[in-house]
Amino acid sequence: MDAPSKANIRIETLINFKGAHYPKSVIRYAVYFYVRFGVSYRDLEEIMAERGVPVDHATLNRWIGKYAGAVADEAHRRKRPTGYSWRMDETYIKVKGKWTYLYRAIDKQGQTLDFMLSERRDEAAATAFFAKTIARNGWPDKVVIDKSGSNAAGLFNMNCLLVMQGWCRLIDVLQVKYLNNTFEQDHRLIRRITRPMQTFKSFDSAAATLAGIEVAHMIRKRQFDRSGPSGFAQFAELAG
Repeated sequence: MDAPSKANIRIETLINFKGAHYPKSVIRYAVYFYVRFGVSYRDLEEIMAERGVPVDHATLNRWIGKYAGAVADEAHRRKRPTGYSWRMDETYIKVKGKWTYLYRAIDKQGQTLDFMLSERRDEAAATAFFAKTIARNGWPDKVVIDKSGSNAAGLFNMNCLLVMQGWCRLIDVLQVKYLNNTFEQDHRLIRRITRPMQTFKSFDSAAATLAGIEVAHMIRKRQFDRSGPSGFAQFAELAG
C-alpha cells in the first residue's frame, strides 16, 4: 500500500559489549545456543563448562536480557522486505506463573514481520502492536486476523489514522475463526523452544528471550541476505 511509512534511513548501530568479563564471541555463542535450542540456564551452564567456559546461570540470564533484544532490533533493520498481505495472531506465554500474550505477525509467505509481548490482550495492546509493526514494515494491503474484537479494533484505529491523513485506500481486514496452518506451525515452534526454559521469572526477561527466539527463527526462514553462512554465523553478524 502506498501510504505513509517510516523514513527509509539506515541507522548504524553496534551492540555494546564493553565491560563484559568474557569475549563477545563467547557471549554471542551462549545467547544463540539458548534462543535457538531451548535449554534451561543450568543446562546451558553445563554446556558452556564442557567447552571450557565456566560461567554461572545468573550471568547467562543477564546476557540474554541485555543482548537478545538488541540483536532483534538489528535483525529488523536488516531483514529482507516482506509482503503486504499479513496474518496476525497471539499465542500464550507464562511469566511469573501468569499467562501473557505474544502478539505475532507474518506475511502471506510466512516471513516474520514483528512480535510483541503484552501483559494484556485488549484494544490498546493490539493497537500498539499494529503501530509497531507498520512502523517497521510499512502499511499492509490486507490483514487476516481471528474473530478477536480487540484485534479488529486495533486495525480500525489504524484505518482511522489513514483517513485522518487523507488516504482513501484502507487496510482490508479479513476475520476468520481459525488462521491457516502456516501460522500455527510458527506458534508451535515458539512454544517448543520455550517449554524447556520453564516459567519466565520476569516480563522483561521473557520479552528479551522471545525476541532472540524470533530472530533465530527468522534466520531459519532465510530472511536475511546472508543465506550461506551457518545460523550462528548470521546471528553473530547481527550481534556485531
